[in-house]
Amino acid sequence: MFSADRCSAILAAIRTRAPLVHNITNYVVMNSTANALLALGASPAMVHAAEEVEEFVSLSQSLVINIGTLSTPWIRSMDKAAVAANARGIPWVLDPVGAGATALRTGTAADLAHLRPACIRGNASEILVLAGATAEKTKGVDSTRSSADALAPARQLALTTGSIVAVTGAIDYVTAGSRTLALANGHPLMAKVTGLGCTATALVGAALAVEPDRLAAVAAGLSFLAIAGEIAAERSPGPGSLQLHLLDALYQLDAATIARRLKIVA
Repeated sequence: MFSADRCSAILAAIRTRAPLVHNITNYVVMNSTANALLALGASPAMVHAAEEVEEFVSLSQSLVINIGTLSTPWIRSMDKAAVAANARGIPWVLDPVGAGATALRTGTAADLAHLRPACIRGNASEILVLAGATAEKTKGVDSTRSSADALAPARQLALTTGSIVAVTGAIDYVTAGSRTLALANGHPLMAKVTGLGCTATALVGAALAVEPDRLAAVAAGLSFLAIAGEIAAERSPGPGSLQLHLLDALYQLDAATIARRLKIVA
């Protein structure tokens, strides 16, 4: 059962254990996601060379794979890292950035989804494409659909892959197929800052590193960012200052704030 108390307990575990989160992520967000993980209390690493990813996975408590800036060598690294994580029982998260935009991107996301990630987190368009529910082209990395549009396909994708599937948007849906949570935190200004979806994925990775209940871990990771984003938006006249205040809000996030702000709507 996910609740404010459970969310706070996961946050406390991250800060106590400072899990090492191995990220194979895109050039756009490396700095911002590393800083967000540090602010939350985790230990980030950005390691993508094929020659060392398997070894580094073995040192880590979770793995985040984000396909935002694809290249053939990175695809090889992603495959090797995911297989190594599975072999060692290390949870990993797939962010299928821009799935549907190109054949390479769609095929890579689909191939990785079949390697049993603990979680797949994407916007509605990405999840619809990955679930095979639409063949339409996506608008780059931006969603053209609401998260509710992707809920039924997300449930089916969760059952097919065995992953927790998270569809993020105005309402975030987190589903294991048979169980679904709906979360309503966040602020529209967050959409004006690039890479905050990628940041959410990274924080999910931190939560999965310390929490065996994957549904609760994914919900907590999304909630950390969404609540911090609300707080940052209240302090910010625009997206530039939002980025500054977001890191501070993550660093200052506590049980009382989670209890006061967490919005579980279903």
